[in-house]
Amino acid sequence: MDKFFMLSILGLLIASYGVAGNMVYDNIATLDELESLDIEDDNDFDFFEIPSWASERGGKVLVNVDSFGAVGDGVSDDTQAFQKAWDTACSTPKAVLLVPQDRRYLVNATKFQGPCAEKLVVQIDGTIVAPNETNNWNPKFARIWLDFSKLEGVLFQGHGVIDGSGSKWWAASCKKNKTNPCKGAPTALTIDSSSAIKVKGLTIQNSQQMHFVISRSDSVRVTGVQVSAPGDSPNTDGIHITQSTNVVLQECKIGTGDDCVSIVNASSNIKMKRIYCGPGHGISIGSLGKDNSIGIVTQVVLDTAVLKETTNGVRIKTWQGGSGYVQGVRFQNVMMEDVANPIIIDQFYCDSPKSCENQTSAVNITKIIYKNISGTTKSEKAMKFACSDTVPCSNIVLSNINLEKKDGTVETYCNSAQGFGYGTVHPSADCLSSHDKNHLLIDQSDDAKLAEPERQDIVHTEL
Repeated sequence: MDKFFMLSILGLLIASYGVAGNMVYDNIATLDELESLDIEDDNDFDFFEIPSWASERGGKVLVNVDSFGAVGDGVSDDTQAFQKAWDTACSTPKAVLLVPQDRRYLVNATKFQGPCAEKLVVQIDGTIVAPNETNNWNPKFARIWLDFSKLEGVLFQGHGVIDGSGSKWWAASCKKNKTNPCKGAPTALTIDSSSAIKVKGLTIQNSQQMHFVISRSDSVRVTGVQVSAPGDSPNTDGIHITQSTNVVLQECKIGTGDDCVSIVNASSNIKMKRIYCGPGHGISIGSLGKDNSIGIVTQVVLDTAVLKETTNGVRIKTWQGGSGYVQGVRFQNVMMEDVANPIIIDQFYCDSPKSCENQTSAVNITKIIYKNISGTTKSEKAMKFACSDTVPCSNIVLSNINLEKKDGTVETYCNSAQGFGYGTVHPSADCLSSHDKNHLLIDQSDDAKLAEPERQDIVHTEL
């Protein structure tokens, strides 16, 4: 950061808040750290060649699933053909496992395991479709459909479609019908326990539950992937990142019935760039801390995004009773279009049929910056920082925020949250610097007044 600018901010803080000494310098240090937070995205993992479909296939060995008996009519079971083709491709250096275009392959739940020979490419140009009957699903694979694990340096690419045929799974969800039992359903595509993976250009749609999970992996780059499901499809997260590091998502368009992106425990160095989200529940860190668990997420950047008609914008959500921390997060250059809860931290998250009991422990949330965020909100509370009384949120930084409601005023709600703003911040967020435990600042043009919040403001069910 420019030193002159830092000194200007220092003066601004002293003038605005009447504080000096360590607190001011701590604010400057926080600002400098968050402004410089970045994750290198120029490393394209280009240690393999993009296959050339010339006469010699660019030195690649083509492994076509059709050659192993796949029919591709969308009715015949092609699972065994895919497994045999995988075994051959995985054991062959520089292989291209090809799923041809203009075909529809019915594949049951399957695990595709490595390690594999070097420079494997999975080229999906056709459609892979899941069985649509929930009753016949192999109970051994209750939470997975296409699961890839223990891979290194593998490229998944193509213009094909992975279709989870999820409508009957959604109908059986307890969120669709409260008389149904609450149980998990399969994830369409999983990359697990792998490293240096690239996923490019694919479409994943109508998953049974989550669409694309990246778990226990390092150095994963996802480019130009589209995720699509109806806005009322339950628990259909777009891209879910868990226990993973050095993940880059860019140029992705995601519309689902749950979080477009969700980042959960033991994940760090996550960068999202040029993301379109809608419909869905926004871009979320969490939920974390459920059932008194530990949740740790650090070094997350969202840079350049459009969120349209989502139920949340950029969100951090944690359960009461958890522990751990969320630290070092920057949300910047985000356009909101008719978004409910554009900026929200919710430490009272409760996605449960029963109300959640009050607990004192909480996941610590600190060093979060929101910068260049503008657009329209459906909620009066355009910014909501609902933090734990015993583990308050700290070092929340706001810069160049401009959120408007088409048919009314906007306001900022704070409970046990501390931070500061610079540049334009609308609605005003003076409650971040207040010593009062909780209050609401309502912004009406140039006038602002305090109001006591109702307790229901900080007790939430699924949004």
